[in-house]
Amino acid sequence: MARSFLSLLALLILPGAFAQTPGTSIEIDLQEQTAYLIPNGRAVLSTPISSGRYGHLTETGSFKVMDKERNHFSTMYGRIEDARGRTIVADADSDMPVPRGGKFVPAPMRYFIRFDNEIGMHAGYLPGYPASHGCVRLPEEKAIALFNAVDVGTPVTVFGRTPRG
Repeated sequence: MARSFLSLLALLILPGAFAQTPGTSIEIDLQEQTAYLIPNGRAVLSTPISSGRYGHLTETGSFKVMDKERNHFSTMYGRIEDARGRTIVADADSDMPVPRGGKFVPAPMRYFIRFDNEIGMHAGYLPGYPASHGCVRLPEEKAIALFNAVDVGTPVTVFGRTPRG
């Protein structure tokens, strides 16, 4: 427990503390809904996740970090607000009709780590089951730690079978 806390603390305080290690990777277990940061073959951080739900499953396979963006916003998902700024569709797609005077508000995806075209890991809500449109949601403090620990090119392996809700 103390070692895990100290590893997380080092990642939060020392951005890139493990990124210089050539053997650093991320593994995402869809069945267990857990992600791991692994420098030199040893997990130093594990975190619960919420991966893609049925109809929007997170792809399995071997990937590499393609880019990172601290304050990313979705181009496809968000909410629709009316002219007064009230949310009228909480889980909206960008191609849904917007009422006159209203607007589509893109979903924030802070600490975004892209690894599969449109798909990545980012801070977000974890309801305790797969619930995203394909991205891997993380608690914010763990998203920050992973964001600080990896570079473009870091290997990402996604494996396992998404559990049914």
